[in-house]
Amino acid sequence: MVLDIPPTIRDAVAPDLDQVAAIYTHESLHAYSTFETEARPASSWAHKVDGGDVFLVAVEDGTVLGFAYASPFRDRPAYHRTRETSVYVHGDARGRKIGSLLYDALLPRLREDGFHTAVALIALPNDASVRLHERAGFSHAGTMREVGDKLDRMIDVGIWQAMLQPSV
Repeated sequence: MVLDIPPTIRDAVAPDLDQVAAIYTHESLHAYSTFETEARPASSWAHKVDGGDVFLVAVEDGTVLGFAYASPFRDRPAYHRTRETSVYVHGDARGRKIGSLLYDALLPRLREDGFHTAVALIALPNDASVRLHERAGFSHAGTMREVGDKLDRMIDVGIWQAMLQPSV
C-alpha cells in the first residue's frame, strides 16, 4: 500500500528562493495569475524571508511545489490590520490541493498575528482559484472590470475577502 504523504508546509528560507522565483517567473511570463510581465530574480524575494510577514512553501523531497505569502494590502496606516494573500503552485503540482494546504497554514498564522482581514485578488475567469479561495473561507467582495492588460487581453480582477477575527 502506497501512502499519499502531503508535502511539508514550512516557513520559506533563502535556499528556497531560486525555486520560488522559477514558479513565479513562469506565471509572470505565461499566465494571468500575476500582473507581473517580467521575470523576477530570486534576490527580489529575499526581503520576504526576513520581512516579518508570513511566507510559506510547500516542499516535497527538496522541491518547492508552491508558496504562499501575506503582504500589506496598501501603504496607508488605516489598512494596518489587513493583509493581501497570494498563493502560487507549480504547474506540475496542481490538482493536489497544495494551495489549500498553504492556506490552511497561512490564515491561522495571520489570525494569531492579530490581523483582521485577508484579501485576495483573482484575475478572472479562474474557476480553480475561485474554488481555492472559497474553500479557504474567502467570499466574493466585488469585481473590477478590465483593470489588467496582459498577454493581449484586458482582464477583470475579482476581490475575495476573508474575515480573520470577529467584527467589532
